[in-house]
This record gives sequence, C-alpha cells and structure tokens, in this order.
Amino acid sequence: MLGHSRQSYYKHCHSLATKKDVSATVISYVENLRMEMPRIGGRKLYYLLDEKLKSLNVGRDKFFRILKANNKLIVPRRNYNVTTNSHHRFHKYKDIMNRLDINHPEQVWVSDITYIGSRKNNCYLALVTDAYSKKIEGYDLSSSLSVDGSVRALKKAIKNRIYNTKLIHHSDRGIQYCSNEYQKILKRRGIKVSMTESYDPYSNAIAERVNGILKQEFLLEEYNCDIKDLKKIVEQSIEIYNNKRPHISCGMLTPNKMHMQNKIRKPSYSKKNQYKLKLTSVCTD
Repeated sequence: MLGHSRQSYYKHCHSLATKKDVSATVISYVENLRMEMPRIGGRKLYYLLDEKLKSLNVGRDKFFRILKANNKLIVPRRNYNVTTNSHHRFHKYKDIMNRLDINHPEQVWVSDITYIGSRKNNCYLALVTDAYSKKIEGYDLSSSLSVDGSVRALKKAIKNRIYNTKLIHHSDRGIQYCSNEYQKILKRRGIKVSMTESYDPYSNAIAERVNGILKQEFLLEEYNCDIKDLKKIVEQSIEIYNNKRPHISCGMLTPNKMHMQNKIRKPSYSKKNQYKLKLTSVCTD
C-alpha cells in the first residue's frame, strides 16, 4: 500500500538502529577523550580514534557528520588580554629569528606570559616552549606579572634540558624578559637572546599558539578557584598536553615524542593518509 515491501521496511529499521548504535559508540569515544582534553579538535580526535573508527567502518567524513549531528564540533574562541609592558628602561634585543631554519629540539625556546583564571582570581602563566617540538619545557603560575614567575619558569626549563646544543631564547620585549635578573640567567647559561621588534602577535606565533591551546582546549580561563587548586589543574593540563595531545605541525606526534628525535624537517603528508609522517630515524641520545 505504501510502495515498499515488508522486507525493505524492516531492513530500513535495522539499518537505522545500527547507525544510531555506531553514532552512540563514536560519541562515547569522543567524550572519553574530552574528559582530559575538553576542546580538542575533530582532526586530532580522528587521528587518536583511528583504529577504533576503522573497526566501526567509520571514515573521516562520516566521523565529522556524527560530530556535527551531536553538536560536538568545536567553535574557535577569540579573546586577547595584554600582558606585555615594553615601555621600560631595560635594553631590548634584536630579532634573530627571521628566516632561521628550526630543525632540532632545544635550538630555540619561545617564552610568553598569558592570563588565565577568573576576574576575581587573576593569575598569570609563564611558559617556556621548545619551538621545534612544541613541548612546554618550563612553566610557572603566579598571581602577579612580576619577573619572579618568568624566572621560575626559565629555571625549570633549564633543569629539564636533555641536549647540550646551542640555544636561542625568543620572547617579546616585556619588562620580565628584559630585566637584569632574567638576562643574567640567560648569559650565565650561554643562551642567545632574540626579541620581537613589532607588536604583531605573529612575531611570537609559536608561543601564542601554545597559549591558545591551553586556554581554549583545556579551558584554563574558566576555572573559578584559588591559585593553589589552579596550579594543580595547570600541572595536569601541561602533562596531558606534552604526552597525549598530537600536533599537526609535528606530524601528529605528541610534543614529548617529537622532542626525543631530531630527524624530522617538515611534515610530509600523503594523499591517502595525511597524518602519516615519513621518519628517517629516531634519535635515542
């Protein structure tokens, strides 16, 4: 009477139920990952869930359709807080990063300070990040923009070094990085100094990108707690970032894995699998 056989009707019902089961399973996988990385993007989710999705016969396009249907796609956020005071009496250094080929870990460190927490509990996170591996080498959370937090982050990064290579420290021209105390440590360790020469955030793009990941994907701006609890949250977030979160610019390696080798120059993606990176060898020193 409806123009369809009984067999096709029940086949459609079975297919619909199967699709719902598959979608529910995929969403449960996504939610489990987002327990640790609340706003991790779809491409990285697809990479991390690759084997599980294959067993469900879910490809990339189907995976994104499931995310969209369940409102699980991430909408980028845009916000900006000024934490740089470059109007000071201290010496400002030239930018020596232009056209520099960054091809191994601990060749360049980038440093920056970012605002996190609620307006009632102002906190500032100082970061020292390896430009090659995107690994956060040192960090410190404090309630002020004084030089002390940046110095503690730098000392922690120096303590965590594993390579004995020539190193460049790149930052903005903030008073924290130009201060005598900070520069004295760099000079004593034989670390060259490079600073941005403009107010363009892209001149320290790697540091700004890492700031954005921690604030937007790990929601560090949304915690309304005291600094003692926030320090524990920051520590856990950075541990997950360094060890579990893949980076597209690192060929989908985590920062720690990228940091333990020095053979990758530029990601080489094939059309069949854009996340497979051709590695020549791995450094075990």
